[in-house]
Amino acid sequence: MKTIVFDVDDTIYDQQQPFRNAIKTVFPCVKSEDMHALYIRFRVHSDETFPKVMSDEWTLEFMRFYRINESLKDLNYPSVSQEDGLSFQKTYEDELDNIVMHPEVTKVFDFLKENNIPMGIITNGPTDHQFKKVKQLQLENWVPTDNIIISQSTGFQKPEREIFDLAAKEFNMDCECTLYVGDSFENDIVGAKNGGWHSLWFNHRLRQMPRDEKTHHMEEVTSFEELLPTIQSIFS
Repeated sequence: MKTIVFDVDDTIYDQQQPFRNAIKTVFPCVKSEDMHALYIRFRVHSDETFPKVMSDEWTLEFMRFYRINESLKDLNYPSVSQEDGLSFQKTYEDELDNIVMHPEVTKVFDFLKENNIPMGIITNGPTDHQFKKVKQLQLENWVPTDNIIISQSTGFQKPEREIFDLAAKEFNMDCECTLYVGDSFENDIVGAKNGGWHSLWFNHRLRQMPRDEKTHHMEEVTSFEELLPTIQSIFS
């Protein structure tokens, strides 16, 4: 491997913490033991519905209400009003202002920078929202701005091959020598395969691999602590 590209959400930082804080503030009836399952459903609905925003079928505002409302219903909580759903989104965004890179990821990024290994970012989501995270996480200390791709600004999204092809071209990377690191099997690992890239599944949420998929990723890592030694072994 010669180059490496990362996902952002729940890969570079712990996305569940700001989500958990926002739920506790806006929907205090949610039980602590339901937080993880609720977060997983929230991610599922996010991935399933954002394409409707990309195609202008839904507004971003409606999608954000829908995904939290459906997630709560999935765990047998009552439906919420659109006003409460958008209040949650506002609180969630405020919590995202406090996100920090996981310290183990910082070690990984420092190792890659010290060894002059080219790095990039591909993230799904609204351009302004995701770039705000890029700034908050100070990713430009390690990754050149030109090597950061946000799906909405391209018209494509993971797992579509086109966004990986665009990244390879924009980042001047050889697909056969590039590793993609992400937490979502459906978006990140399948997407990397679609683009002809290698991949590392950062499965720290211990999700099950989809039944209809085959194992085609180079490595699977199940904790932040495993990231650095695994990436060191790949790029040594």
